[in-house]
Amino acid sequence: MTKLYKRYNLLIQLVILVVSYFFIINQVFWKQDLPAMLLTMQDDISTSGFIPMLVLILFLMLINWWLEAWKWKNMISKVEQVSWPRSVVAVLTGITISSFTPNRVGEYFGRAFILRKASHVEGILITILGSMSQLLVTILAGSAALLVFLPVFLPNAEFFRGYMYIGFIGSVLLFDTLLLGIFFNVSFLTTFKEKIFQNRFEKVRKYLRVFTFYSGRELRVVLALSFARYIVFSTQYFLLLWILGVRLPIYYAYIMISLIYLIMAIIPTIALTELGIRGSIAIYCFGFYFTPLMAAPAGLNLGILMASVLIWFINLGIPALVGSFFLFRLQFFRNNTE
Repeated sequence: MTKLYKRYNLLIQLVILVVSYFFIINQVFWKQDLPAMLLTMQDDISTSGFIPMLVLILFLMLINWWLEAWKWKNMISKVEQVSWPRSVVAVLTGITISSFTPNRVGEYFGRAFILRKASHVEGILITILGSMSQLLVTILAGSAALLVFLPVFLPNAEFFRGYMYIGFIGSVLLFDTLLLGIFFNVSFLTTFKEKIFQNRFEKVRKYLRVFTFYSGRELRVVLALSFARYIVFSTQYFLLLWILGVRLPIYYAYIMISLIYLIMAIIPTIALTELGIRGSIAIYCFGFYFTPLMAAPAGLNLGILMASVLIWFINLGIPALVGSFFLFRLQFFRNNTE
């Protein structure tokens, strides 16, 4: 690598480091003021079970990203063999870059640029495929929660009665089936390109071939790992709500949590505002359960908001800070051009 490439790499790495630290500090200390929130809820925090439960939640964070590193390692092995440490580094640096990008798209680049030999473009596309599996799980779980939520919490809504509700169920199931069909037949993108553009854009076909690398069995494993991750971070959310005084039956808690993740998945967000949006959505969704039961849920709202802030800080903020130490391993420029 020439000195010019090294300088460009260093410049980009430094910019990412400064910007990511600014956004994390902005979210935690300025916009949400996490220390002040912790002080407000010191009665809940001082209980004997808080610290052991928080340790469990932090342990689940490690499980969460271990599963993601496992998934990415297996998927990226189609173009380059990556060791466990490098897979973990790729995931962490991806989180760091994603902390300040819209809908966390920076994650794709953060992982791909850890690759030493394989094409960066192929690495990005493979990472996108892995993210598609996580999004698919979020949609499937969220749509199932929605079908339960509507008759339970909106029983008087005319639209969700009788044949209208049955038709809605059919539409949701059809949509979910369509998404599953697309995911397990993602190789059609390569065929589609060949039929539409034929021999033009040969380089595009070279990159799109990565979607043909995975068998149905391998995609099922990817989906299973994504589902396991979903269970882990949903459980973290539930435990945080519980230790912060937001107590509701686990059945209803997971319905609300699944709805929150579904809404967050379909609303375009910039990381700068995501934490505030997440808290507002959580308060709104949990309000359907608590408001009919309690006259003044202000204290509950604080607990819900606090849980939303902490789940972000634990699962994204802390890994992003750790990942920042590995930013200087990323290679944005090589001697050979792709």
